[in-house]
Amino acid sequence: MKALIQRVSSAKVEIEHTTVGAIEQGLLVLLGVEATDNAADVQKLAEKVCRYRVFSDEQGKMNLNVQQAGGALLVVSQFTLAADTRSGLRPSFTPAGSPQLAEQHYQAFCQACQTLGLKVARGRFGANMQVSLVNDGPVTFLLESR
Repeated sequence: MKALIQRVSSAKVEIEHTTVGAIEQGLLVLLGVEATDNAADVQKLAEKVCRYRVFSDEQGKMNLNVQQAGGALLVVSQFTLAADTRSGLRPSFTPAGSPQLAEQHYQAFCQACQTLGLKVARGRFGANMQVSLVNDGPVTFLLESR
C-alpha cells in the first residue's frame, strides 16, 4: 500500500464541478492499493500518515504531525500509484488491487485515520475527480506500508 502525501495550505476534490471533499491546512493523501495488501498494511500506513512529522515547529524544523499542526486529511484513491513502471514506456497495473479490494482498503484507511483522531475528507472511489491543491513548501513524500 502506498500513500503519496503532500503538505497543503488547502486542497479540494471536485466531481462534475461539485466539491465533494475539501480541507484547509493538512495533508492531501493519494492512496494506492496493491493486490497483496491486507488489513495490517492499512493500519500501519494509516498510523504512519497520521504520525509522520512534516509540519514545522517553533524553530522551523519538521517536528509536528498533521494533528499536532491542527490540520486535516483529504484522502483520494489513486489507482495509478500501484503501477509497475520499472520497464518500458507504458505502466503495468498488474500489482494493483482489484476494485473491490481497493475500495475496501480505501474505506478502512479513512476510518483508521478518523479513529486516530483526524478529520478526514474524501474523494469518491472510482470517480473521475479533479483534485486542486496548494502545496505548502512544496513538501511531498511517498510512504509505503512495506
